[in-house]
Amino acid sequence: MTLYFKNNIPFIEGVNLDDLSKTIETPFYVYSQKKIIDSYEHIKNTLNTNIYYALKANSNQAIVTLLKSLGAGADVVSIGEIMRALDAGIKPDKIIFEGVGKSKNDIEFALNKKIKQINVESIEELEMINEIAYSLKMIASIGIRLNPDIDGLTLDKISTGRKKDKFGISFDKINDICALIKNYQNLNIKGISCHIGSQINDPSIYEKVFIKMKKAAEIMEERGLSFNHIDLGGGFGVTYEDEKELNLKTISNLLKKIFNEKYEISFEPGRYLVAKAGILITKILIVKEDDHVNYIITDAGMQTLLRPALYNVKHNIVPFSKNKKSKKYTIAGPICESTDIFLKNFDLPIQSIGNYLAIYDTGAYGFVMASNYNTRNLPTEILINESNHAIIRNKENINEIIKKDIVPTWLKD
Repeated sequence: MTLYFKNNIPFIEGVNLDDLSKTIETPFYVYSQKKIIDSYEHIKNTLNTNIYYALKANSNQAIVTLLKSLGAGADVVSIGEIMRALDAGIKPDKIIFEGVGKSKNDIEFALNKKIKQINVESIEELEMINEIAYSLKMIASIGIRLNPDIDGLTLDKISTGRKKDKFGISFDKINDICALIKNYQNLNIKGISCHIGSQINDPSIYEKVFIKMKKAAEIMEERGLSFNHIDLGGGFGVTYEDEKELNLKTISNLLKKIFNEKYEISFEPGRYLVAKAGILITKILIVKEDDHVNYIITDAGMQTLLRPALYNVKHNIVPFSKNKKSKKYTIAGPICESTDIFLKNFDLPIQSIGNYLAIYDTGAYGFVMASNYNTRNLPTEILINESNHAIIRNKENINEIIKKDIVPTWLKD
């Protein structure tokens, strides 16, 4: 557990959150460095594969730099994330560029930075990369992202490996892909890849993926292509509620059984490395009680943490105050949207205005999905290392947000 109580006082590692909440304006995100390190070392040591951190989960430079220091590469989906990875000191040959909608500028930028590979998601993109590489007098290192048409049995909104999903190239186009690559002079295939979605906890689903990817590799090799890298994506599930925890040792055994160490295997975890390390601290603004619903309104809302409103998922919430009597509350944010709800009919010790709540497991897809909706500022981010803490991103200033807008001269007095 990232947060624990000592004498009824909440701590992360050696930092007293009661004290921190009195000096840092809420809401704010706080991350445990130790939890990130432990998660990385567990996955690295258990799977014994290359790890490319998916920056989209949490792209704060401090987090990216920490994972770089542990040996992680980067899985990126934009020019901005390539720039973040390079700025954090990740070498170009440890950066893989994903994405179903890369522009000409995206591809040129990646080629000029000489990253490890661009994972191609369509025949049209393959043709475009070859043309751009030809114009730059370069050879483009590519991977082919395949869509294995395997359902990860996860939330529909985060599923990426079914035939109807927009990601990857269908298996029935493998022969076409092989013919094109052999014909194009400015492409160098480094490997194949796939990713079927997030929050996958069933090892049998990974087994299906591994078997199908091995078969794809064999078909492509029979068609005259040569490569040694198979990128198996991410998606390792974390436990937000009562989900069954994924056994990585089982995944490791499947890798050995199916691939027999023939290929360089890599994974692209994001959520698994950072979700459990993060907690969102928020303050109670209003306790609104009536005969129907007892509302707690907090200063964090869907603009701070979007996942509950977007995916209808739950994050456990723990109060700093430990009143012996409890009550069922609906915990909501201040945003003018009915979907701005964190939890409904949730048992909490009786709460008062000014009390603090900790929203668990928000290290992934928390801050990165936050917005300025209702003209609210993005929150502070804090990293904790043992008894030390550091602000790794300051809370935005509302005036600075407003100044970003440009009023044309004809509207001014």
